[in-house]
Amino acid sequence: MVAAPRAAIFDLIADPARQPEWDANDNLASADPGQRVRAIGDVFTMRLTRSGAVRENRVVEFDEGRLIAWNPAEVGGTPPGHLWRWQLSDVDGGTRVVHTYDWTALTDPHRVVRARSTTADKLAASIDRLAALVETDARR
Repeated sequence: MVAAPRAAIFDLIADPARQPEWDANDNLASADPGQRVRAIGDVFTMRLTRSGAVRENRVVEFDEGRLIAWNPAEVGGTPPGHLWRWQLSDVDGGTRVVHTYDWTALTDPHRVVRARSTTADKLAASIDRLAALVETDARR
């Protein structure tokens, strides 16, 4: 549970320029501002920390303030089969945040080692960083 309003949390997730601030996988270096996700089919780009490569992320699930999920791919490429998903719901005292990384459909064997390194602990750490960030933003 994150002690913050669902809308405030969702705004941080749906704004790619803010994602490197809370990504506990330390995989995201930067994103251009002005890419706020608003619908299924939106595409946003991110620069990766290790390689500096740019990834396109196609939004495949979206419900403003409640659900967002995307498939990353190389620019102009076909997604290799992994999905990042965030689900938010109201609970007493704040928001329940569920963050999942599904790589069960991954087709690129070169990405499996990296996919396996995205553990439940890292997903939980992203939620913790997100909570700290939304609380800091609320105090401003």
